[in-house]
Amino acid sequence: MDIKTFFKNDRFANFSGIELLEVGNGYAKAKMTIADMHLNGGNVVQGGALFTLADLAFAAAVNSHAQLTLSIQSSIHIFKSGKSGETLYAEAKEVYSHPKLCNCEVRLTSAAGELVATFVGTAYRKNVQLPFKPIE
Repeated sequence: MDIKTFFKNDRFANFSGIELLEVGNGYAKAKMTIADMHLNGGNVVQGGALFTLADLAFAAAVNSHAQLTLSIQSSIHIFKSGKSGETLYAEAKEVYSHPKLCNCEVRLTSAAGELVATFVGTAYRKNVQLPFKPIE
């Protein structure tokens, strides 16, 4: 099993139509094409959909070391709304990595490269090995 196969078991992200594109050492990129199910009452992408996109990229980046790492705090700042049919990308980069705690920054952008939102997360590394090799 590799890390992309492992994250196919993230049922909520899969249900939300999010695809994990790339994973590297402390890095991940995911995408989501906004569909009607992602829209709020104002017909723009719902904040929870943006959070889920960012959260999957965050999870893949911090778990790239093959040690179960779970979010203990995260926040999102939304700058621009997305519309139906638009594809959004989340690019996550681990900025601090320690045996127990790590921090990751995620940028959500449109296909044109416009900044849509930023996400920051802190995670705790458990003493549990994941069923794939660490990405180095």
